[in-house]
Amino acid sequence: MSPAYALSPVEYSPIKTLKYAYPSGRKTLPAVWMRSGTSKGLFIHRHHLPASTHLWEPILLSAMGSSQGDGRQINGVGGASSTTSKVAVVERSNRPNVDVNYTFVQVAPDQPRIDMTGNCGNIAAGVGPFALDEGIVRATPGQKEIDIRIYNTNTEQLIVETLHVAPDGTFQEEGEYRIPGVAGTASPIGLAFLKPGGSMTGQLFPSGAQQETLTVQSRCIGPFTVRVSLVDAANPFVLVDAASLPVSDTDRHPDDPAFLSVIEDIRREGAVRFGLAADVEAASIVRGTPKIALLSAAAEDNEADLRVLAFTMGKAHASLQLTGAVCVGAAAVIHGTIAWELAQKGNRDTRPKHGMSVGSHQIAPPLPVGIRHPAGVIHVEAVLGMDHMGEVSVDNVAVFRTARRLFEGNVYYRV
Repeated sequence: MSPAYALSPVEYSPIKTLKYAYPSGRKTLPAVWMRSGTSKGLFIHRHHLPASTHLWEPILLSAMGSSQGDGRQINGVGGASSTTSKVAVVERSNRPNVDVNYTFVQVAPDQPRIDMTGNCGNIAAGVGPFALDEGIVRATPGQKEIDIRIYNTNTEQLIVETLHVAPDGTFQEEGEYRIPGVAGTASPIGLAFLKPGGSMTGQLFPSGAQQETLTVQSRCIGPFTVRVSLVDAANPFVLVDAASLPVSDTDRHPDDPAFLSVIEDIRREGAVRFGLAADVEAASIVRGTPKIALLSAAAEDNEADLRVLAFTMGKAHASLQLTGAVCVGAAAVIHGTIAWELAQKGNRDTRPKHGMSVGSHQIAPPLPVGIRHPAGVIHVEAVLGMDHMGEVSVDNVAVFRTARRLFEGNVYYRV
């Protein structure tokens, strides 16, 4: 190669506002575009946004291309789907024993609206790498692995991410780990959701029941009942026994408006039962939470204990939300839930798969729970905890993801 074109090594430096002379009225926001798990989104330093979160909406809507409710997001950087229209806002934490604060923002691809009511586990996977690369967290010289303690401000939950560190102290991106829904391999990122129960409602089972029958007033097919477990772990989910749906298997097309309407009707009734909405009309306004997933047994599947079809922002999910995997994985090891019941039917090995901890000591390791979704299988490990009074709770749920930094610079917006 000619010396004139040779690339010389440069030191990594965090994102900065680029020093260009912008035309009057053009506004910029320093950001990193990342693939995080099976999602993509903007990663932004908290200090680059207004102090008040109430002022974020017009900025993020414009940056993503949702200001006019154009589902294509053609006038912004969003990818025209809920999984590619996300934002992570990150800052160094002042909380004791916490490294980073992370706020998740779901930008609706087809409406001029943002939702900050819940967390996204896939996007959370990129927070640790972003914090390390941006110097928010620093590895010690020679350190090959680091634990980063992340506080999610949406749900007030703590996540511990375990990352591999490159020789220069940045995130070691390359590796041999593969996740369903993403081509190729990368370095594994371990995410342990600590005490994930009651992320929004304060209780693992807000209705007080491991499973129940929900009465739904459908706009499309009239009233019906369906079996559900309302579980709040990492995010609140309406977990539905797919066999109890009033729609036949042949009529369950993930892109059929009538079928999606029925799913949304169940989600709205679940929101009311969760206590997250006063009525179904109020539940229709906040589409991000609670989330909803259909569960079925995986009797002939050697890799999975359960089959799941999740939905996001009114559409079928191409894979499965990471918080959905955490919630389903937790529910699958708790006696009496829909997930537990269906996993028993599909699992010839009747040994309990949950780990066990007493106080701060783990006395039994977990076995992986396999959850099959449209893109493949994700494995989840759940540990139940028992306190001195004998009360059982979900101590932690662990999963693995990968992430990749795709672009850094300035995103333009108009307000």
